[in-house]
Amino acid sequence: MNAGGQGRLVVSGARGTPLDPDAAGARASRAWRAASLRPITLHEATHTFASLMIAAGVNAKALATYMGHASVMITYDRYGHLMPGNEREAATLLDDYLARAAAQSDDSFG
Repeated sequence: MNAGGQGRLVVSGARGTPLDPDAAGARASRAWRAASLRPITLHEATHTFASLMIAAGVNAKALATYMGHASVMITYDRYGHLMPGNEREAATLLDDYLARAAAQSDDSFG
């Protein structure tokens, strides 16, 4: 857990012992450098993974499973803004509604 008491308990290996976040971060940083990459935090890596999976078209339920989320709603709450939606369909529905409302308004005055 972080200092604010928020977070997940992550266990490592068959022993099921808690993972030390500082040690895990240091190990990840060494791996980034060994690969000649600019190190990022594990938090950033998690969000990058999710963002790339969404961009690749992975569905929200599968992503929730991969991320270890208890519910797909957690995934939607956290990453929904990145998910391609039906913006065009929503815009068309709104345009059609407004056109019908305008036509009804014109009919009531004419």
